[in-house]
Amino acid sequence: MLILLGFAMILSFMALIMTKRLTPMVALILVPTIFGLLAGAGLGLGDMILDAIGDLAPTAALLMFAIIYFGLMIDVGLFDPLVRFILRMVGNDPAKVVLGTALLAAAVSLDGDGSTTFIVTTAALLPIYLRLGLNPVILTCVAGLANGTINIVPWGGPTARAAAALGLSPTDIFVPMVPSLIVGLAVVFVFAWVLGLQERKRVGYLGLLETGEDESPSEPWNGRRRGNHPGASGTGTSPSGSGSATSVQTLVRADDTAMADTVLDPDRATLRPRLFWFNLGLTALVMVMLVADLVPLSYVFMVGSAIALLVNFPQLKAQGPAIVAHAPSIVGVVSMVLAAGVLIGVLTGTGMVTAMADWLVAIIPSSLGPYLAVITGLLSIPMTFFMSNDAFYFGMLPILAESAATFGIDPVAMARASITGQPVHLQSPLVPAILLLVTLANVNLGDHHKKVLWRAAIVSVVMLVVAVLVGAIPWG
Repeated sequence: MLILLGFAMILSFMALIMTKRLTPMVALILVPTIFGLLAGAGLGLGDMILDAIGDLAPTAALLMFAIIYFGLMIDVGLFDPLVRFILRMVGNDPAKVVLGTALLAAAVSLDGDGSTTFIVTTAALLPIYLRLGLNPVILTCVAGLANGTINIVPWGGPTARAAAALGLSPTDIFVPMVPSLIVGLAVVFVFAWVLGLQERKRVGYLGLLETGEDESPSEPWNGRRRGNHPGASGTGTSPSGSGSATSVQTLVRADDTAMADTVLDPDRATLRPRLFWFNLGLTALVMVMLVADLVPLSYVFMVGSAIALLVNFPQLKAQGPAIVAHAPSIVGVVSMVLAAGVLIGVLTGTGMVTAMADWLVAIIPSSLGPYLAVITGLLSIPMTFFMSNDAFYFGMLPILAESAATFGIDPVAMARASITGQPVHLQSPLVPAILLLVTLANVNLGDHHKKVLWRAAIVSVVMLVVAVLVGAIPWG
Protein backbone atom coordinates (compact mmCIF):
# COMPACT_ATOMS: atom_id res chain seq x y z
CA MET A 1 0.00 0.00 0.00
CA LEU A 2 2.80 2.44 0.87
CA ILE A 3 4.43 1.76 -2.50
CA LEU A 4 1.21 2.56 -4.38
CA LEU A 5 0.53 5.66 -2.27
CA GLY A 6 4.10 6.89 -2.71
CA PHE A 7 4.12 6.60 -6.48
CA ALA A 8 0.58 7.99 -6.71
CA MET A 9 1.63 10.98 -4.62
CA ILE A 10 4.67 11.70 -6.80
CA LEU A 11 2.77 11.26 -10.04
CA SER A 12 -0.03 13.52 -8.79
CA PHE A 13 2.47 16.14 -7.71
CA MET A 14 4.31 16.00 -11.05
CA ALA A 15 1.12 16.10 -13.09
CA LEU A 16 -0.31 19.07 -11.21
CA ILE A 17 2.79 21.24 -11.58
CA MET A 18 3.61 20.19 -15.14
CA THR A 19 0.07 20.95 -16.29
CA LYS A 20 0.21 24.18 -14.26
CA ARG A 21 -2.91 23.30 -12.30
CA LEU A 22 -1.06 24.26 -9.11
CA THR A 23 2.07 26.22 -8.33
CA PRO A 24 4.99 24.13 -7.00
CA MET A 25 4.59 25.64 -3.52
CA VAL A 26 0.89 24.82 -3.27
CA ALA A 27 1.40 21.32 -4.69
CA LEU A 28 4.28 20.65 -2.30
CA ILE A 29 1.99 21.43 0.63
CA LEU A 30 -1.42 20.03 -0.33
CA VAL A 31 -0.59 16.85 -2.25
CA PRO A 32 1.66 15.27 0.43
CA THR A 33 -0.80 16.31 3.15
CA ILE A 34 -3.63 14.43 1.45
CA PHE A 35 -1.56 11.32 0.81
CA GLY A 36 -0.04 11.44 4.28
CA LEU A 37 -3.51 11.30 5.78
CA LEU A 38 -4.42 8.42 3.44
CA ALA A 39 -1.32 6.58 4.70
CA GLY A 40 -2.63 6.83 8.24
CA ALA A 41 -0.20 9.44 9.58
CA GLY A 42 -3.02 11.28 11.37
CA LEU A 43 -1.97 13.95 13.86
CA GLY A 44 1.63 12.72 13.65
CA LEU A 45 1.85 14.38 10.25
CA GLY A 46 2.71 17.73 11.85
CA ASP A 47 5.77 16.39 13.69
CA MET A 48 7.05 14.65 10.54
CA ILE A 49 6.81 17.87 8.56
CA LEU A 50 8.35 20.10 11.24
CA ASP A 51 11.32 17.75 11.51
CA ALA A 52 11.86 17.98 7.75
CA ILE A 53 11.48 21.78 7.74
CA GLY A 54 14.10 22.00 10.49
CA ASP A 55 16.53 20.12 8.28
CA LEU A 56 15.76 22.49 5.38
CA ALA A 57 16.29 25.70 7.35
CA PRO A 58 20.04 26.03 6.49
CA THR A 59 19.28 25.62 2.78
CA ALA A 60 16.51 28.22 2.93
CA ALA A 61 18.88 30.64 4.69
CA LEU A 62 21.56 29.99 2.07
CA LEU A 63 19.22 30.77 -0.80
CA MET A 64 17.79 33.86 0.86
CA PHE A 65 21.08 35.54 1.64
CA ALA A 66 22.80 34.45 -1.58
CA ILE A 67 20.02 36.16 -3.55
CA ILE A 68 20.36 39.27 -1.41
CA TYR A 69 24.14 39.33 -1.76
CA PHE A 70 24.37 38.92 -5.53
CA GLY A 71 21.36 41.17 -6.02
CA LEU A 72 23.17 43.91 -4.09
CA MET A 73 26.32 43.36 -6.15
CA ILE A 74 24.35 43.83 -9.37
CA ASP A 75 22.62 46.91 -7.98
CA VAL A 76 25.85 48.64 -6.89
CA GLY A 77 27.57 48.00 -10.23
CA LEU A 78 29.99 45.14 -9.62
CA PHE A 79 29.19 43.61 -13.02
CA ASP A 80 28.97 46.87 -14.99
CA PRO A 81 32.71 47.13 -15.81
CA LEU A 82 32.66 43.53 -17.01
CA VAL A 83 29.79 44.30 -19.37
CA ARG A 84 31.54 47.40 -20.74
CA PHE A 85 34.84 45.51 -21.06
CA ILE A 86 33.18 42.71 -23.01
CA LEU A 87 31.44 45.17 -25.30
CA ARG A 88 34.73 47.00 -25.97
CA MET A 89 36.65 43.79 -26.59
CA VAL A 90 34.18 42.14 -28.94
CA GLY A 91 33.88 45.15 -31.24
CA ASN A 92 32.29 44.15 -34.53
CA ASP A 93 33.91 40.71 -34.80
CA PRO A 94 31.08 38.13 -34.81
CA ALA A 95 33.32 35.43 -33.30
CA LYS A 96 34.28 37.69 -30.40
CA VAL A 97 30.68 38.83 -29.92
CA VAL A 98 29.47 35.25 -29.53
CA LEU A 99 32.35 34.35 -27.20
CA GLY A 100 31.62 37.51 -25.20
CA THR A 101 28.01 36.35 -24.92
CA ALA A 102 29.16 33.16 -23.20
CA LEU A 103 31.48 35.07 -20.86
CA LEU A 104 28.87 37.65 -19.87
CA ALA A 105 26.12 35.06 -19.36
CA ALA A 106 28.42 32.88 -17.24
CA ALA A 107 29.48 35.82 -15.07
CA VAL A 108 25.97 37.14 -14.42
CA SER A 109 24.72 33.59 -13.83
CA LEU A 110 26.65 33.61 -10.56
CA ASP A 111 23.66 35.30 -8.95
CA GLY A 112 21.69 32.07 -9.44
CA ASP A 113 18.81 33.78 -11.24
CA GLY A 114 18.32 32.82 -14.88
CA SER A 115 15.88 35.65 -15.56
CA THR A 116 18.38 38.30 -14.46
CA THR A 117 21.10 36.65 -16.54
CA PHE A 118 19.02 36.66 -19.69
CA ILE A 119 17.75 40.21 -19.22
CA VAL A 120 21.28 41.54 -18.76
CA THR A 121 22.79 39.49 -21.60
CA THR A 122 20.02 40.24 -24.08
CA ALA A 123 19.80 43.94 -23.31
CA ALA A 124 23.59 44.30 -23.61
CA LEU A 125 24.26 42.20 -26.69
CA LEU A 126 21.10 41.79 -28.78
CA PRO A 127 21.47 45.26 -30.35
CA ILE A 128 24.99 44.28 -31.43
CA TYR A 129 23.69 41.02 -32.92
CA LEU A 130 21.05 42.96 -34.87
CA ARG A 131 23.52 45.60 -36.06
CA LEU A 132 26.01 42.99 -37.28
CA GLY A 133 23.31 40.79 -38.82
CA LEU A 134 24.07 37.86 -36.54
CA ASN A 135 21.49 35.15 -35.91
CA PRO A 136 19.79 35.86 -32.54
CA VAL A 137 19.38 32.09 -32.08
CA ILE A 138 23.14 32.02 -31.49
CA LEU A 139 22.67 34.42 -28.58
CA THR A 140 19.93 32.31 -26.97
CA CYS A 141 21.91 29.11 -27.54
CA VAL A 142 25.14 30.37 -25.97
CA ALA A 143 23.44 32.20 -23.10
CA GLY A 144 21.31 29.14 -22.33
CA LEU A 145 24.35 26.84 -22.33
CA ALA A 146 26.37 29.10 -20.04
CA ASN A 147 23.52 29.63 -17.59
CA GLY A 148 22.66 25.93 -17.48
CA THR A 149 26.26 24.99 -16.70
CA ILE A 150 26.74 27.60 -13.97
CA ASN A 151 23.37 26.65 -12.49
CA ILE A 152 24.95 23.91 -10.34
CA VAL A 153 26.42 26.48 -7.90
CA PRO A 154 25.31 25.84 -4.29
CA TRP A 155 22.82 28.70 -4.25
CA GLY A 156 21.39 27.66 -7.61
CA GLY A 157 18.12 25.79 -7.84
CA PRO A 158 19.21 22.18 -8.54
CA THR A 159 21.99 21.89 -5.96
CA ALA A 160 19.84 23.48 -3.28
CA ARG A 161 16.95 21.16 -4.15
CA ALA A 162 19.17 18.08 -4.15
CA ALA A 163 20.60 19.09 -0.78
CA ALA A 164 17.14 19.71 0.63
CA ALA A 165 15.72 16.45 -0.72
CA LEU A 166 18.53 14.32 0.73
CA GLY A 167 19.33 16.32 3.86
CA LEU A 168 22.85 17.22 2.67
CA SER A 169 25.03 20.31 2.67
CA PRO A 170 25.04 22.13 -0.71
CA THR A 171 28.77 22.68 -0.27
CA ASP A 172 29.43 18.94 0.03
CA ILE A 173 27.60 18.42 -3.24
CA PHE A 174 29.19 21.29 -5.14
CA VAL A 175 32.90 21.47 -4.22
CA PRO A 176 33.87 18.06 -5.70
CA MET A 177 31.96 19.07 -8.84
CA VAL A 178 34.12 22.16 -9.48
CA PRO A 179 36.32 20.30 -12.03
CA SER A 180 33.16 19.28 -13.89
CA LEU A 181 31.95 22.87 -13.84
CA ILE A 182 35.26 24.17 -15.19
CA VAL A 183 35.44 21.61 -18.00
CA GLY A 184 31.76 22.12 -18.79
CA LEU A 185 32.31 25.86 -19.15
CA ALA A 186 35.33 25.19 -21.37
CA VAL A 187 33.12 23.11 -23.66
CA VAL A 188 30.55 25.93 -23.71
CA PHE A 189 33.25 28.43 -24.72
CA VAL A 190 34.42 26.08 -27.48
CA PHE A 191 30.88 25.82 -28.80
CA ALA A 192 30.57 29.62 -28.62
CA TRP A 193 33.80 30.17 -30.55
CA VAL A 194 32.85 27.68 -33.27
CA LEU A 195 29.41 29.26 -33.62
CA GLY A 196 31.06 32.66 -33.77
CA LEU A 197 33.41 31.57 -36.53
CA GLN A 198 30.45 30.24 -38.49
CA GLU A 199 28.66 33.56 -38.12
CA ARG A 200 31.82 35.45 -39.06
CA LYS A 201 31.97 33.45 -42.29
CA ARG A 202 28.25 33.85 -42.96
CA VAL A 203 28.12 37.63 -42.63
CA GLY A 204 31.39 38.19 -44.51
CA TYR A 205 33.16 39.99 -41.68
CA LEU A 206 36.68 39.61 -43.11
CA GLY A 207 35.55 40.86 -46.50
CA LEU A 208 34.06 43.93 -44.85
CA LEU A 209 37.33 44.77 -43.09
CA GLU A 210 39.27 44.46 -46.35
CA THR A 211 36.96 46.89 -48.15
CA GLY A 212 37.11 49.36 -45.28
CA GLU A 213 33.32 49.66 -45.15
CA ASP A 214 31.95 51.86 -42.38
CA GLU A 215 31.29 50.02 -39.12
CA SER A 216 29.75 52.87 -37.18
CA PRO A 217 27.95 51.57 -34.08
CA SER A 218 25.15 54.06 -34.58
CA GLU A 219 23.98 52.58 -37.89
CA PRO A 220 22.92 49.02 -38.76
CA TRP A 221 24.91 47.27 -41.44
CA ASN A 222 23.47 46.98 -44.92
CA GLY A 223 22.98 44.02 -47.23
CA ARG A 224 22.89 40.54 -45.86
CA ARG A 225 24.16 41.72 -42.49
CA ARG A 226 20.88 43.59 -42.09
CA GLY A 227 18.53 41.00 -43.55
CA ASN A 228 16.28 38.47 -41.95
CA HIS A 229 17.82 36.21 -39.33
CA PRO A 230 17.27 32.48 -39.41
CA GLY A 231 15.20 31.60 -36.39
CA ALA A 232 13.95 35.12 -35.77
CA SER A 233 10.26 35.72 -36.13
CA GLY A 234 10.58 39.36 -37.05
CA THR A 235 10.82 40.61 -40.62
CA GLY A 236 14.00 42.60 -40.34
CA THR A 237 16.64 44.00 -38.03
CA SER A 238 16.60 47.71 -38.69
CA PRO A 239 15.49 50.02 -35.88
CA SER A 240 12.27 50.66 -37.71
CA GLY A 241 11.37 46.95 -37.93
CA SER A 242 8.68 45.33 -35.88
CA GLY A 243 8.84 42.75 -33.12
CA SER A 244 10.26 42.45 -29.63
CA ALA A 245 13.80 42.87 -30.93
CA THR A 246 13.04 46.52 -31.62
CA SER A 247 11.68 47.01 -28.12
CA VAL A 248 14.94 45.67 -26.72
CA GLN A 249 16.91 48.02 -28.98
CA THR A 250 15.10 50.98 -27.49
CA LEU A 251 16.64 50.10 -24.13
CA VAL A 252 20.09 51.06 -25.44
CA ARG A 253 21.17 54.66 -25.67
CA ALA A 254 22.66 55.80 -28.94
CA ASP A 255 25.69 57.34 -27.22
CA ASP A 256 26.47 54.49 -24.84
CA THR A 257 26.66 50.72 -25.16
CA ALA A 258 25.74 50.26 -21.51
CA MET A 259 22.07 49.69 -20.85
CA ALA A 260 19.58 52.31 -19.81
CA ASP A 261 16.31 51.55 -18.06
CA THR A 262 17.57 48.07 -17.11
CA VAL A 263 19.38 46.50 -14.17
CA LEU A 264 22.60 47.89 -15.68
CA ASP A 265 21.31 51.42 -16.18
CA PRO A 266 24.46 53.61 -15.95
CA ASP A 267 22.40 56.34 -14.27
CA ARG A 268 20.72 54.24 -11.57
CA ALA A 269 20.81 55.61 -8.06
CA THR A 270 22.21 52.44 -6.51
CA LEU A 271 25.56 52.60 -8.33
CA ARG A 272 28.63 52.74 -6.06
CA PRO A 273 31.63 53.14 -8.44
CA ARG A 274 33.96 54.29 -5.65
CA LEU A 275 33.32 51.02 -3.80
CA PHE A 276 33.99 48.77 -6.79
CA TRP A 277 37.27 47.35 -5.50
CA PHE A 278 35.84 46.80 -2.05
CA ASN A 279 32.86 44.92 -3.49
CA LEU A 280 35.13 42.88 -5.77
CA GLY A 281 37.37 41.95 -2.85
CA LEU A 282 34.39 41.05 -0.69
CA THR A 283 32.97 38.83 -3.43
CA ALA A 284 36.34 37.13 -3.92
CA LEU A 285 36.53 36.48 -0.18
CA VAL A 286 33.02 34.99 -0.20
CA MET A 287 34.02 32.68 -3.06
CA VAL A 288 37.16 31.58 -1.21
CA MET A 289 35.14 30.84 1.93
CA LEU A 290 32.70 28.87 -0.21
CA VAL A 291 35.40 26.53 -1.50
CA ALA A 292 37.31 26.36 1.80
CA ASP A 293 34.15 25.23 3.63
CA LEU A 294 35.42 26.53 6.98
CA VAL A 295 32.01 27.73 8.15
CA PRO A 296 28.47 26.98 6.93
CA LEU A 297 27.82 28.55 3.55
CA SER A 298 24.57 30.17 4.68
CA TYR A 299 26.49 32.03 7.40
CA VAL A 300 29.07 33.19 4.85
CA PHE A 301 26.33 34.82 2.77
CA MET A 302 24.67 36.23 5.87
CA VAL A 303 27.84 38.04 6.89
CA GLY A 304 28.65 39.01 3.30
CA SER A 305 25.19 40.48 2.78
CA ALA A 306 25.35 42.41 6.05
CA ILE A 307 28.77 43.88 5.21
CA ALA A 308 27.75 44.71 1.64
CA LEU A 309 24.57 46.38 2.84
CA LEU A 310 26.29 48.37 5.59
CA VAL A 311 29.13 49.64 3.40
CA ASN A 312 27.17 50.35 0.20
CA PHE A 313 24.03 51.69 1.91
CA PRO A 314 25.21 53.20 5.22
CA GLN A 315 22.01 55.21 5.69
CA LEU A 316 19.35 53.21 7.49
CA LYS A 317 16.53 54.47 5.27
CA ALA A 318 18.31 53.14 2.16
CA GLN A 319 18.90 49.64 3.49
CA GLY A 320 15.24 48.63 3.58
CA PRO A 321 14.54 49.41 -0.10
CA ALA A 322 17.81 47.71 -1.11
CA ILE A 323 16.59 44.46 0.45
CA VAL A 324 12.94 44.78 -0.60
CA ALA A 325 14.04 45.18 -4.23
CA HIS A 326 14.90 41.47 -4.22
CA ALA A 327 11.93 40.30 -2.18
CA PRO A 328 10.06 38.64 -5.10
CA SER A 329 12.98 36.32 -5.83
CA ILE A 330 13.53 35.57 -2.15
CA VAL A 331 9.89 34.78 -1.39
CA GLY A 332 9.49 32.57 -4.45
CA VAL A 333 12.58 30.45 -3.80
CA VAL A 334 12.55 30.23 -0.01
CA SER A 335 8.83 29.46 0.21
CA MET A 336 9.33 26.62 -2.27
CA VAL A 337 12.18 25.11 -0.24
CA LEU A 338 10.27 25.28 3.04
CA ALA A 339 7.14 23.86 1.40
CA ALA A 340 9.27 20.95 0.21
CA GLY A 341 9.51 19.98 3.88
CA VAL A 342 5.92 18.71 3.64
CA LEU A 343 6.74 16.32 0.80
CA ILE A 344 10.01 15.16 2.35
CA GLY A 345 8.41 14.77 5.78
CA VAL A 346 5.59 12.62 4.42
CA LEU A 347 7.87 10.49 2.24
CA THR A 348 10.23 9.82 5.14
CA GLY A 349 7.91 9.79 8.13
CA THR A 350 5.32 7.43 6.68
CA GLY A 351 7.95 5.02 5.35
CA MET A 352 6.90 5.57 1.73
CA VAL A 353 10.42 6.29 0.48
CA THR A 354 11.80 3.14 2.10
CA ALA A 355 9.04 0.95 0.66
CA MET A 356 9.47 2.46 -2.82
CA ALA A 357 13.24 2.08 -2.68
CA ASP A 358 12.95 -1.57 -1.65
CA TRP A 359 10.64 -2.18 -4.60
CA LEU A 360 13.07 -0.49 -7.03
CA VAL A 361 15.96 -2.50 -5.65
CA ALA A 362 13.97 -5.67 -6.25
CA ILE A 363 13.43 -4.89 -9.95
CA ILE A 364 16.88 -3.43 -10.73
CA PRO A 365 19.27 -6.13 -11.99
CA SER A 366 22.01 -6.61 -9.43
CA SER A 367 24.59 -6.11 -12.17
CA LEU A 368 23.38 -2.51 -12.67
CA GLY A 369 23.04 -1.58 -9.00
CA PRO A 370 26.66 -0.44 -8.47
CA TYR A 371 26.30 1.90 -11.47
CA LEU A 372 23.16 3.59 -10.19
CA ALA A 373 24.92 6.94 -9.65
CA VAL A 374 26.04 7.11 -13.28
CA ILE A 375 22.62 5.89 -14.42
CA THR A 376 21.03 8.69 -12.39
CA GLY A 377 23.31 11.22 -14.09
CA LEU A 378 22.27 9.97 -17.52
CA LEU A 379 18.60 9.88 -16.52
CA SER A 380 18.79 13.47 -15.26
CA ILE A 381 19.42 14.71 -18.82
CA PRO A 382 16.03 13.79 -20.32
CA MET A 383 14.06 13.65 -17.07
CA THR A 384 14.84 17.21 -15.99
CA PHE A 385 13.90 18.43 -19.46
CA PHE A 386 10.47 16.82 -19.41
CA MET A 387 9.75 17.55 -15.77
CA SER A 388 10.47 20.43 -13.45
CA ASN A 389 13.37 20.47 -11.01
CA ASP A 390 10.83 20.29 -8.19
CA ALA A 391 9.37 17.06 -9.54
CA PHE A 392 12.73 15.44 -10.20
CA TYR A 393 14.62 16.41 -7.05
CA PHE A 394 11.80 16.18 -4.55
CA GLY A 395 9.94 13.32 -6.21
CA MET A 396 12.48 11.03 -7.91
CA LEU A 397 15.88 11.68 -6.34
CA PRO A 398 15.03 10.51 -2.80
CA ILE A 399 13.80 7.19 -4.19
CA LEU A 400 16.86 6.72 -6.39
CA ALA A 401 19.17 7.65 -3.51
CA GLU A 402 17.48 5.22 -1.14
CA SER A 403 17.82 2.47 -3.74
CA ALA A 404 21.48 3.32 -4.37
CA ALA A 405 22.23 3.12 -0.65
CA THR A 406 21.46 -0.59 -0.83
CA PHE A 407 24.41 -0.94 -3.19
CA GLY A 408 26.71 1.12 -0.97
CA ILE A 409 26.44 4.38 -2.93
CA ASP A 410 26.55 7.49 -0.75
CA PRO A 411 23.57 9.89 -1.12
CA VAL A 412 25.94 12.79 -1.81
CA ALA A 413 27.24 10.97 -4.90
CA MET A 414 23.67 10.57 -6.13
CA ALA A 415 23.08 14.29 -5.55
CA ARG A 416 26.17 15.18 -7.58
CA ALA A 417 25.11 12.90 -10.42
CA SER A 418 21.62 14.39 -10.43
CA ILE A 419 22.81 17.94 -11.17
CA THR A 420 24.81 17.06 -14.29
CA GLY A 421 21.70 17.29 -16.48
CA GLN A 422 21.16 20.99 -15.78
CA PRO A 423 22.55 22.32 -19.10
CA VAL A 424 19.67 20.45 -20.78
CA HIS A 425 17.10 21.25 -18.10
CA LEU A 426 17.55 25.00 -18.53
CA GLN A 427 16.36 24.70 -22.15
CA SER A 428 13.05 23.13 -21.12
CA PRO A 429 9.81 24.99 -21.89
CA LEU A 430 8.94 24.30 -18.25
CA VAL A 431 11.60 26.87 -17.26
CA PRO A 432 10.14 30.40 -17.31
CA ALA A 433 13.58 31.99 -17.74
CA ILE A 434 14.18 30.32 -21.11
CA LEU A 435 10.78 31.53 -22.32
CA LEU A 436 11.83 35.03 -21.28
CA LEU A 437 15.10 34.66 -23.20
CA VAL A 438 13.56 33.59 -26.50
CA THR A 439 10.89 36.28 -26.17
CA LEU A 440 13.41 39.06 -25.60
CA ALA A 441 15.54 37.85 -28.51
CA ASN A 442 12.47 37.40 -30.75
CA VAL A 443 13.46 33.77 -31.41
CA ASN A 444 11.23 30.76 -31.99
CA LEU A 445 11.58 28.22 -29.17
CA GLY A 446 11.78 25.35 -31.66
CA ASP A 447 14.68 27.02 -33.47
CA HIS A 448 16.39 27.53 -30.13
CA HIS A 449 15.98 23.83 -29.30
CA LYS A 450 17.40 22.75 -32.67
CA LYS A 451 20.52 24.75 -32.00
CA VAL A 452 21.01 24.13 -28.29
CA LEU A 453 19.73 20.71 -27.20
CA TRP A 454 22.41 18.45 -28.65
CA ARG A 455 25.11 20.82 -27.48
CA ALA A 456 23.61 20.95 -24.00
CA ALA A 457 23.47 17.14 -23.91
CA ILE A 458 27.19 16.99 -24.76
CA VAL A 459 28.02 19.45 -21.97
CA SER A 460 26.00 17.36 -19.50
CA VAL A 461 27.69 14.11 -20.50
CA VAL A 462 31.13 15.74 -20.31
CA MET A 463 30.39 17.01 -16.80
CA LEU A 464 29.27 13.52 -15.76
CA VAL A 465 32.39 11.90 -17.22
CA VAL A 466 34.70 14.39 -15.52
CA ALA A 467 32.95 13.82 -12.19
CA VAL A 468 33.52 10.08 -12.56
CA LEU A 469 37.17 10.57 -13.50
CA VAL A 470 37.91 12.77 -10.46
CA GLY A 471 36.04 10.45 -8.13
CA ALA A 472 33.13 12.77 -7.28
CA ILE A 473 30.73 10.15 -8.68
CA PRO A 474 31.53 6.44 -8.24
CA TRP A 475 31.79 4.07 -11.16
CA GLY A 476 30.87 0.53 -10.20
